[in-house]
Amino acid sequence: MKTDLTDTTASKINKALVKGRRAIGTPAVGMVLTLVIVTDEENAYDALKAANDASREHPSRTLVVIKRVSRSPRDRTQSRLDAEVRVGADAGTGETVVLRLYGEVADHAQSVVLPLLLPDAPVVVWWPVDAPLDPAGDPLGALAQRRVTDTYSSEQPVRELTARAGTYKPGDTDLSWTRITPWRSMLAAALDQVSVEVKAVEVEGEEYNPSCELLAMWLADRLDVPVRRSLSSGPGLTAVRMETSHGPITLDRADGSLATLSIDGQPDRAVALKRRETAELIAEELRRLDPDDTYASALRFGVHRLNVSNGHADTVEKPKEPEQPEQPVAASLETSPDVEAASDVEGAPEGPSAKGEPADGEAPAQAPAPEAAQPPALKPVPSGLSGKAAK
Repeated sequence: MKTDLTDTTASKINKALVKGRRAIGTPAVGMVLTLVIVTDEENAYDALKAANDASREHPSRTLVVIKRVSRSPRDRTQSRLDAEVRVGADAGTGETVVLRLYGEVADHAQSVVLPLLLPDAPVVVWWPVDAPLDPAGDPLGALAQRRVTDTYSSEQPVRELTARAGTYKPGDTDLSWTRITPWRSMLAAALDQVSVEVKAVEVEGEEYNPSCELLAMWLADRLDVPVRRSLSSGPGLTAVRMETSHGPITLDRADGSLATLSIDGQPDRAVALKRRETAELIAEELRRLDPDDTYASALRFGVHRLNVSNGHADTVEKPKEPEQPEQPVAASLETSPDVEAASDVEGAPEGPSAKGEPADGEAPAQAPAPEAAQPPALKPVPSGLSGKAAK
């Protein structure tokens, strides 16, 4: 059932929701959370389809916030709210409200969304594109317990990873991190099978895919060994190679669906590492609403501590605090929380390659910096600590 409301208010939208539930014979509210999607008209259809598919596992009220640009200066001074209310089969297993904001009300979306939130239920905000650099500081993000972004959709994904490390707040997460969960689970399981000491690691993948950097930072943070980031033609992540005291351990996926796990002294094994759709990634993120400390630790490790080979850029500088003396690289681990490796988390492969170029100069925490001149190639930068036995 669909109901279109033009030049409406939040009170009229709530009345339309109640009327729609009664019309389809389900007056009770059986939803577990409110999912707020902040997007544009171009990406609204795909985002809403993914949310409806995820609602089969997590029944929710979905609020789609679309900020429309008025055509004339006169229209920009007039505020208007249009809404499309969907209940029943048109909204998956929950309810959907598409909000289109015009004029000055577009700058105050939180005042429109707040009366429509389910009472006493968690709130999750998802930015499929154009996410703010500080999600927790955004007026809509401040309403949520969980804030989901997607770094690979940005123009400069590697630089944005550096910026997000400086603005991270508990509850922030990234679908680029969700995509590497099966890789983390498989690598942790491989190291549980043998008692070895990991000496060095190489992560191979597409040049502008932030999932590759996140996986490399997670391995460097957990193993305390040098991690080299090498480039390939994809798709996404293609291989992880670990040099150990008893021979190499390799997880190689060349076709984007089936990988081969090779451990020295054991037969090769085929491993399913399918690249999943956005709906499956969102469903996985909605399973947990507590802060992801493992993601926070990996993100704060820093892209600048990874070495990149076979590409244009060799490193990304860590942003510096204003009016602060420069700190040595090794000190960046002092503020990182000590967390457990996520070997039992369910999987989500990485997505398509993002556009943009990683920065060669320093990247400020709030906004991307202009491109700097190309520095000479750097040698691999170790973590500053000796390797320790993988657990």
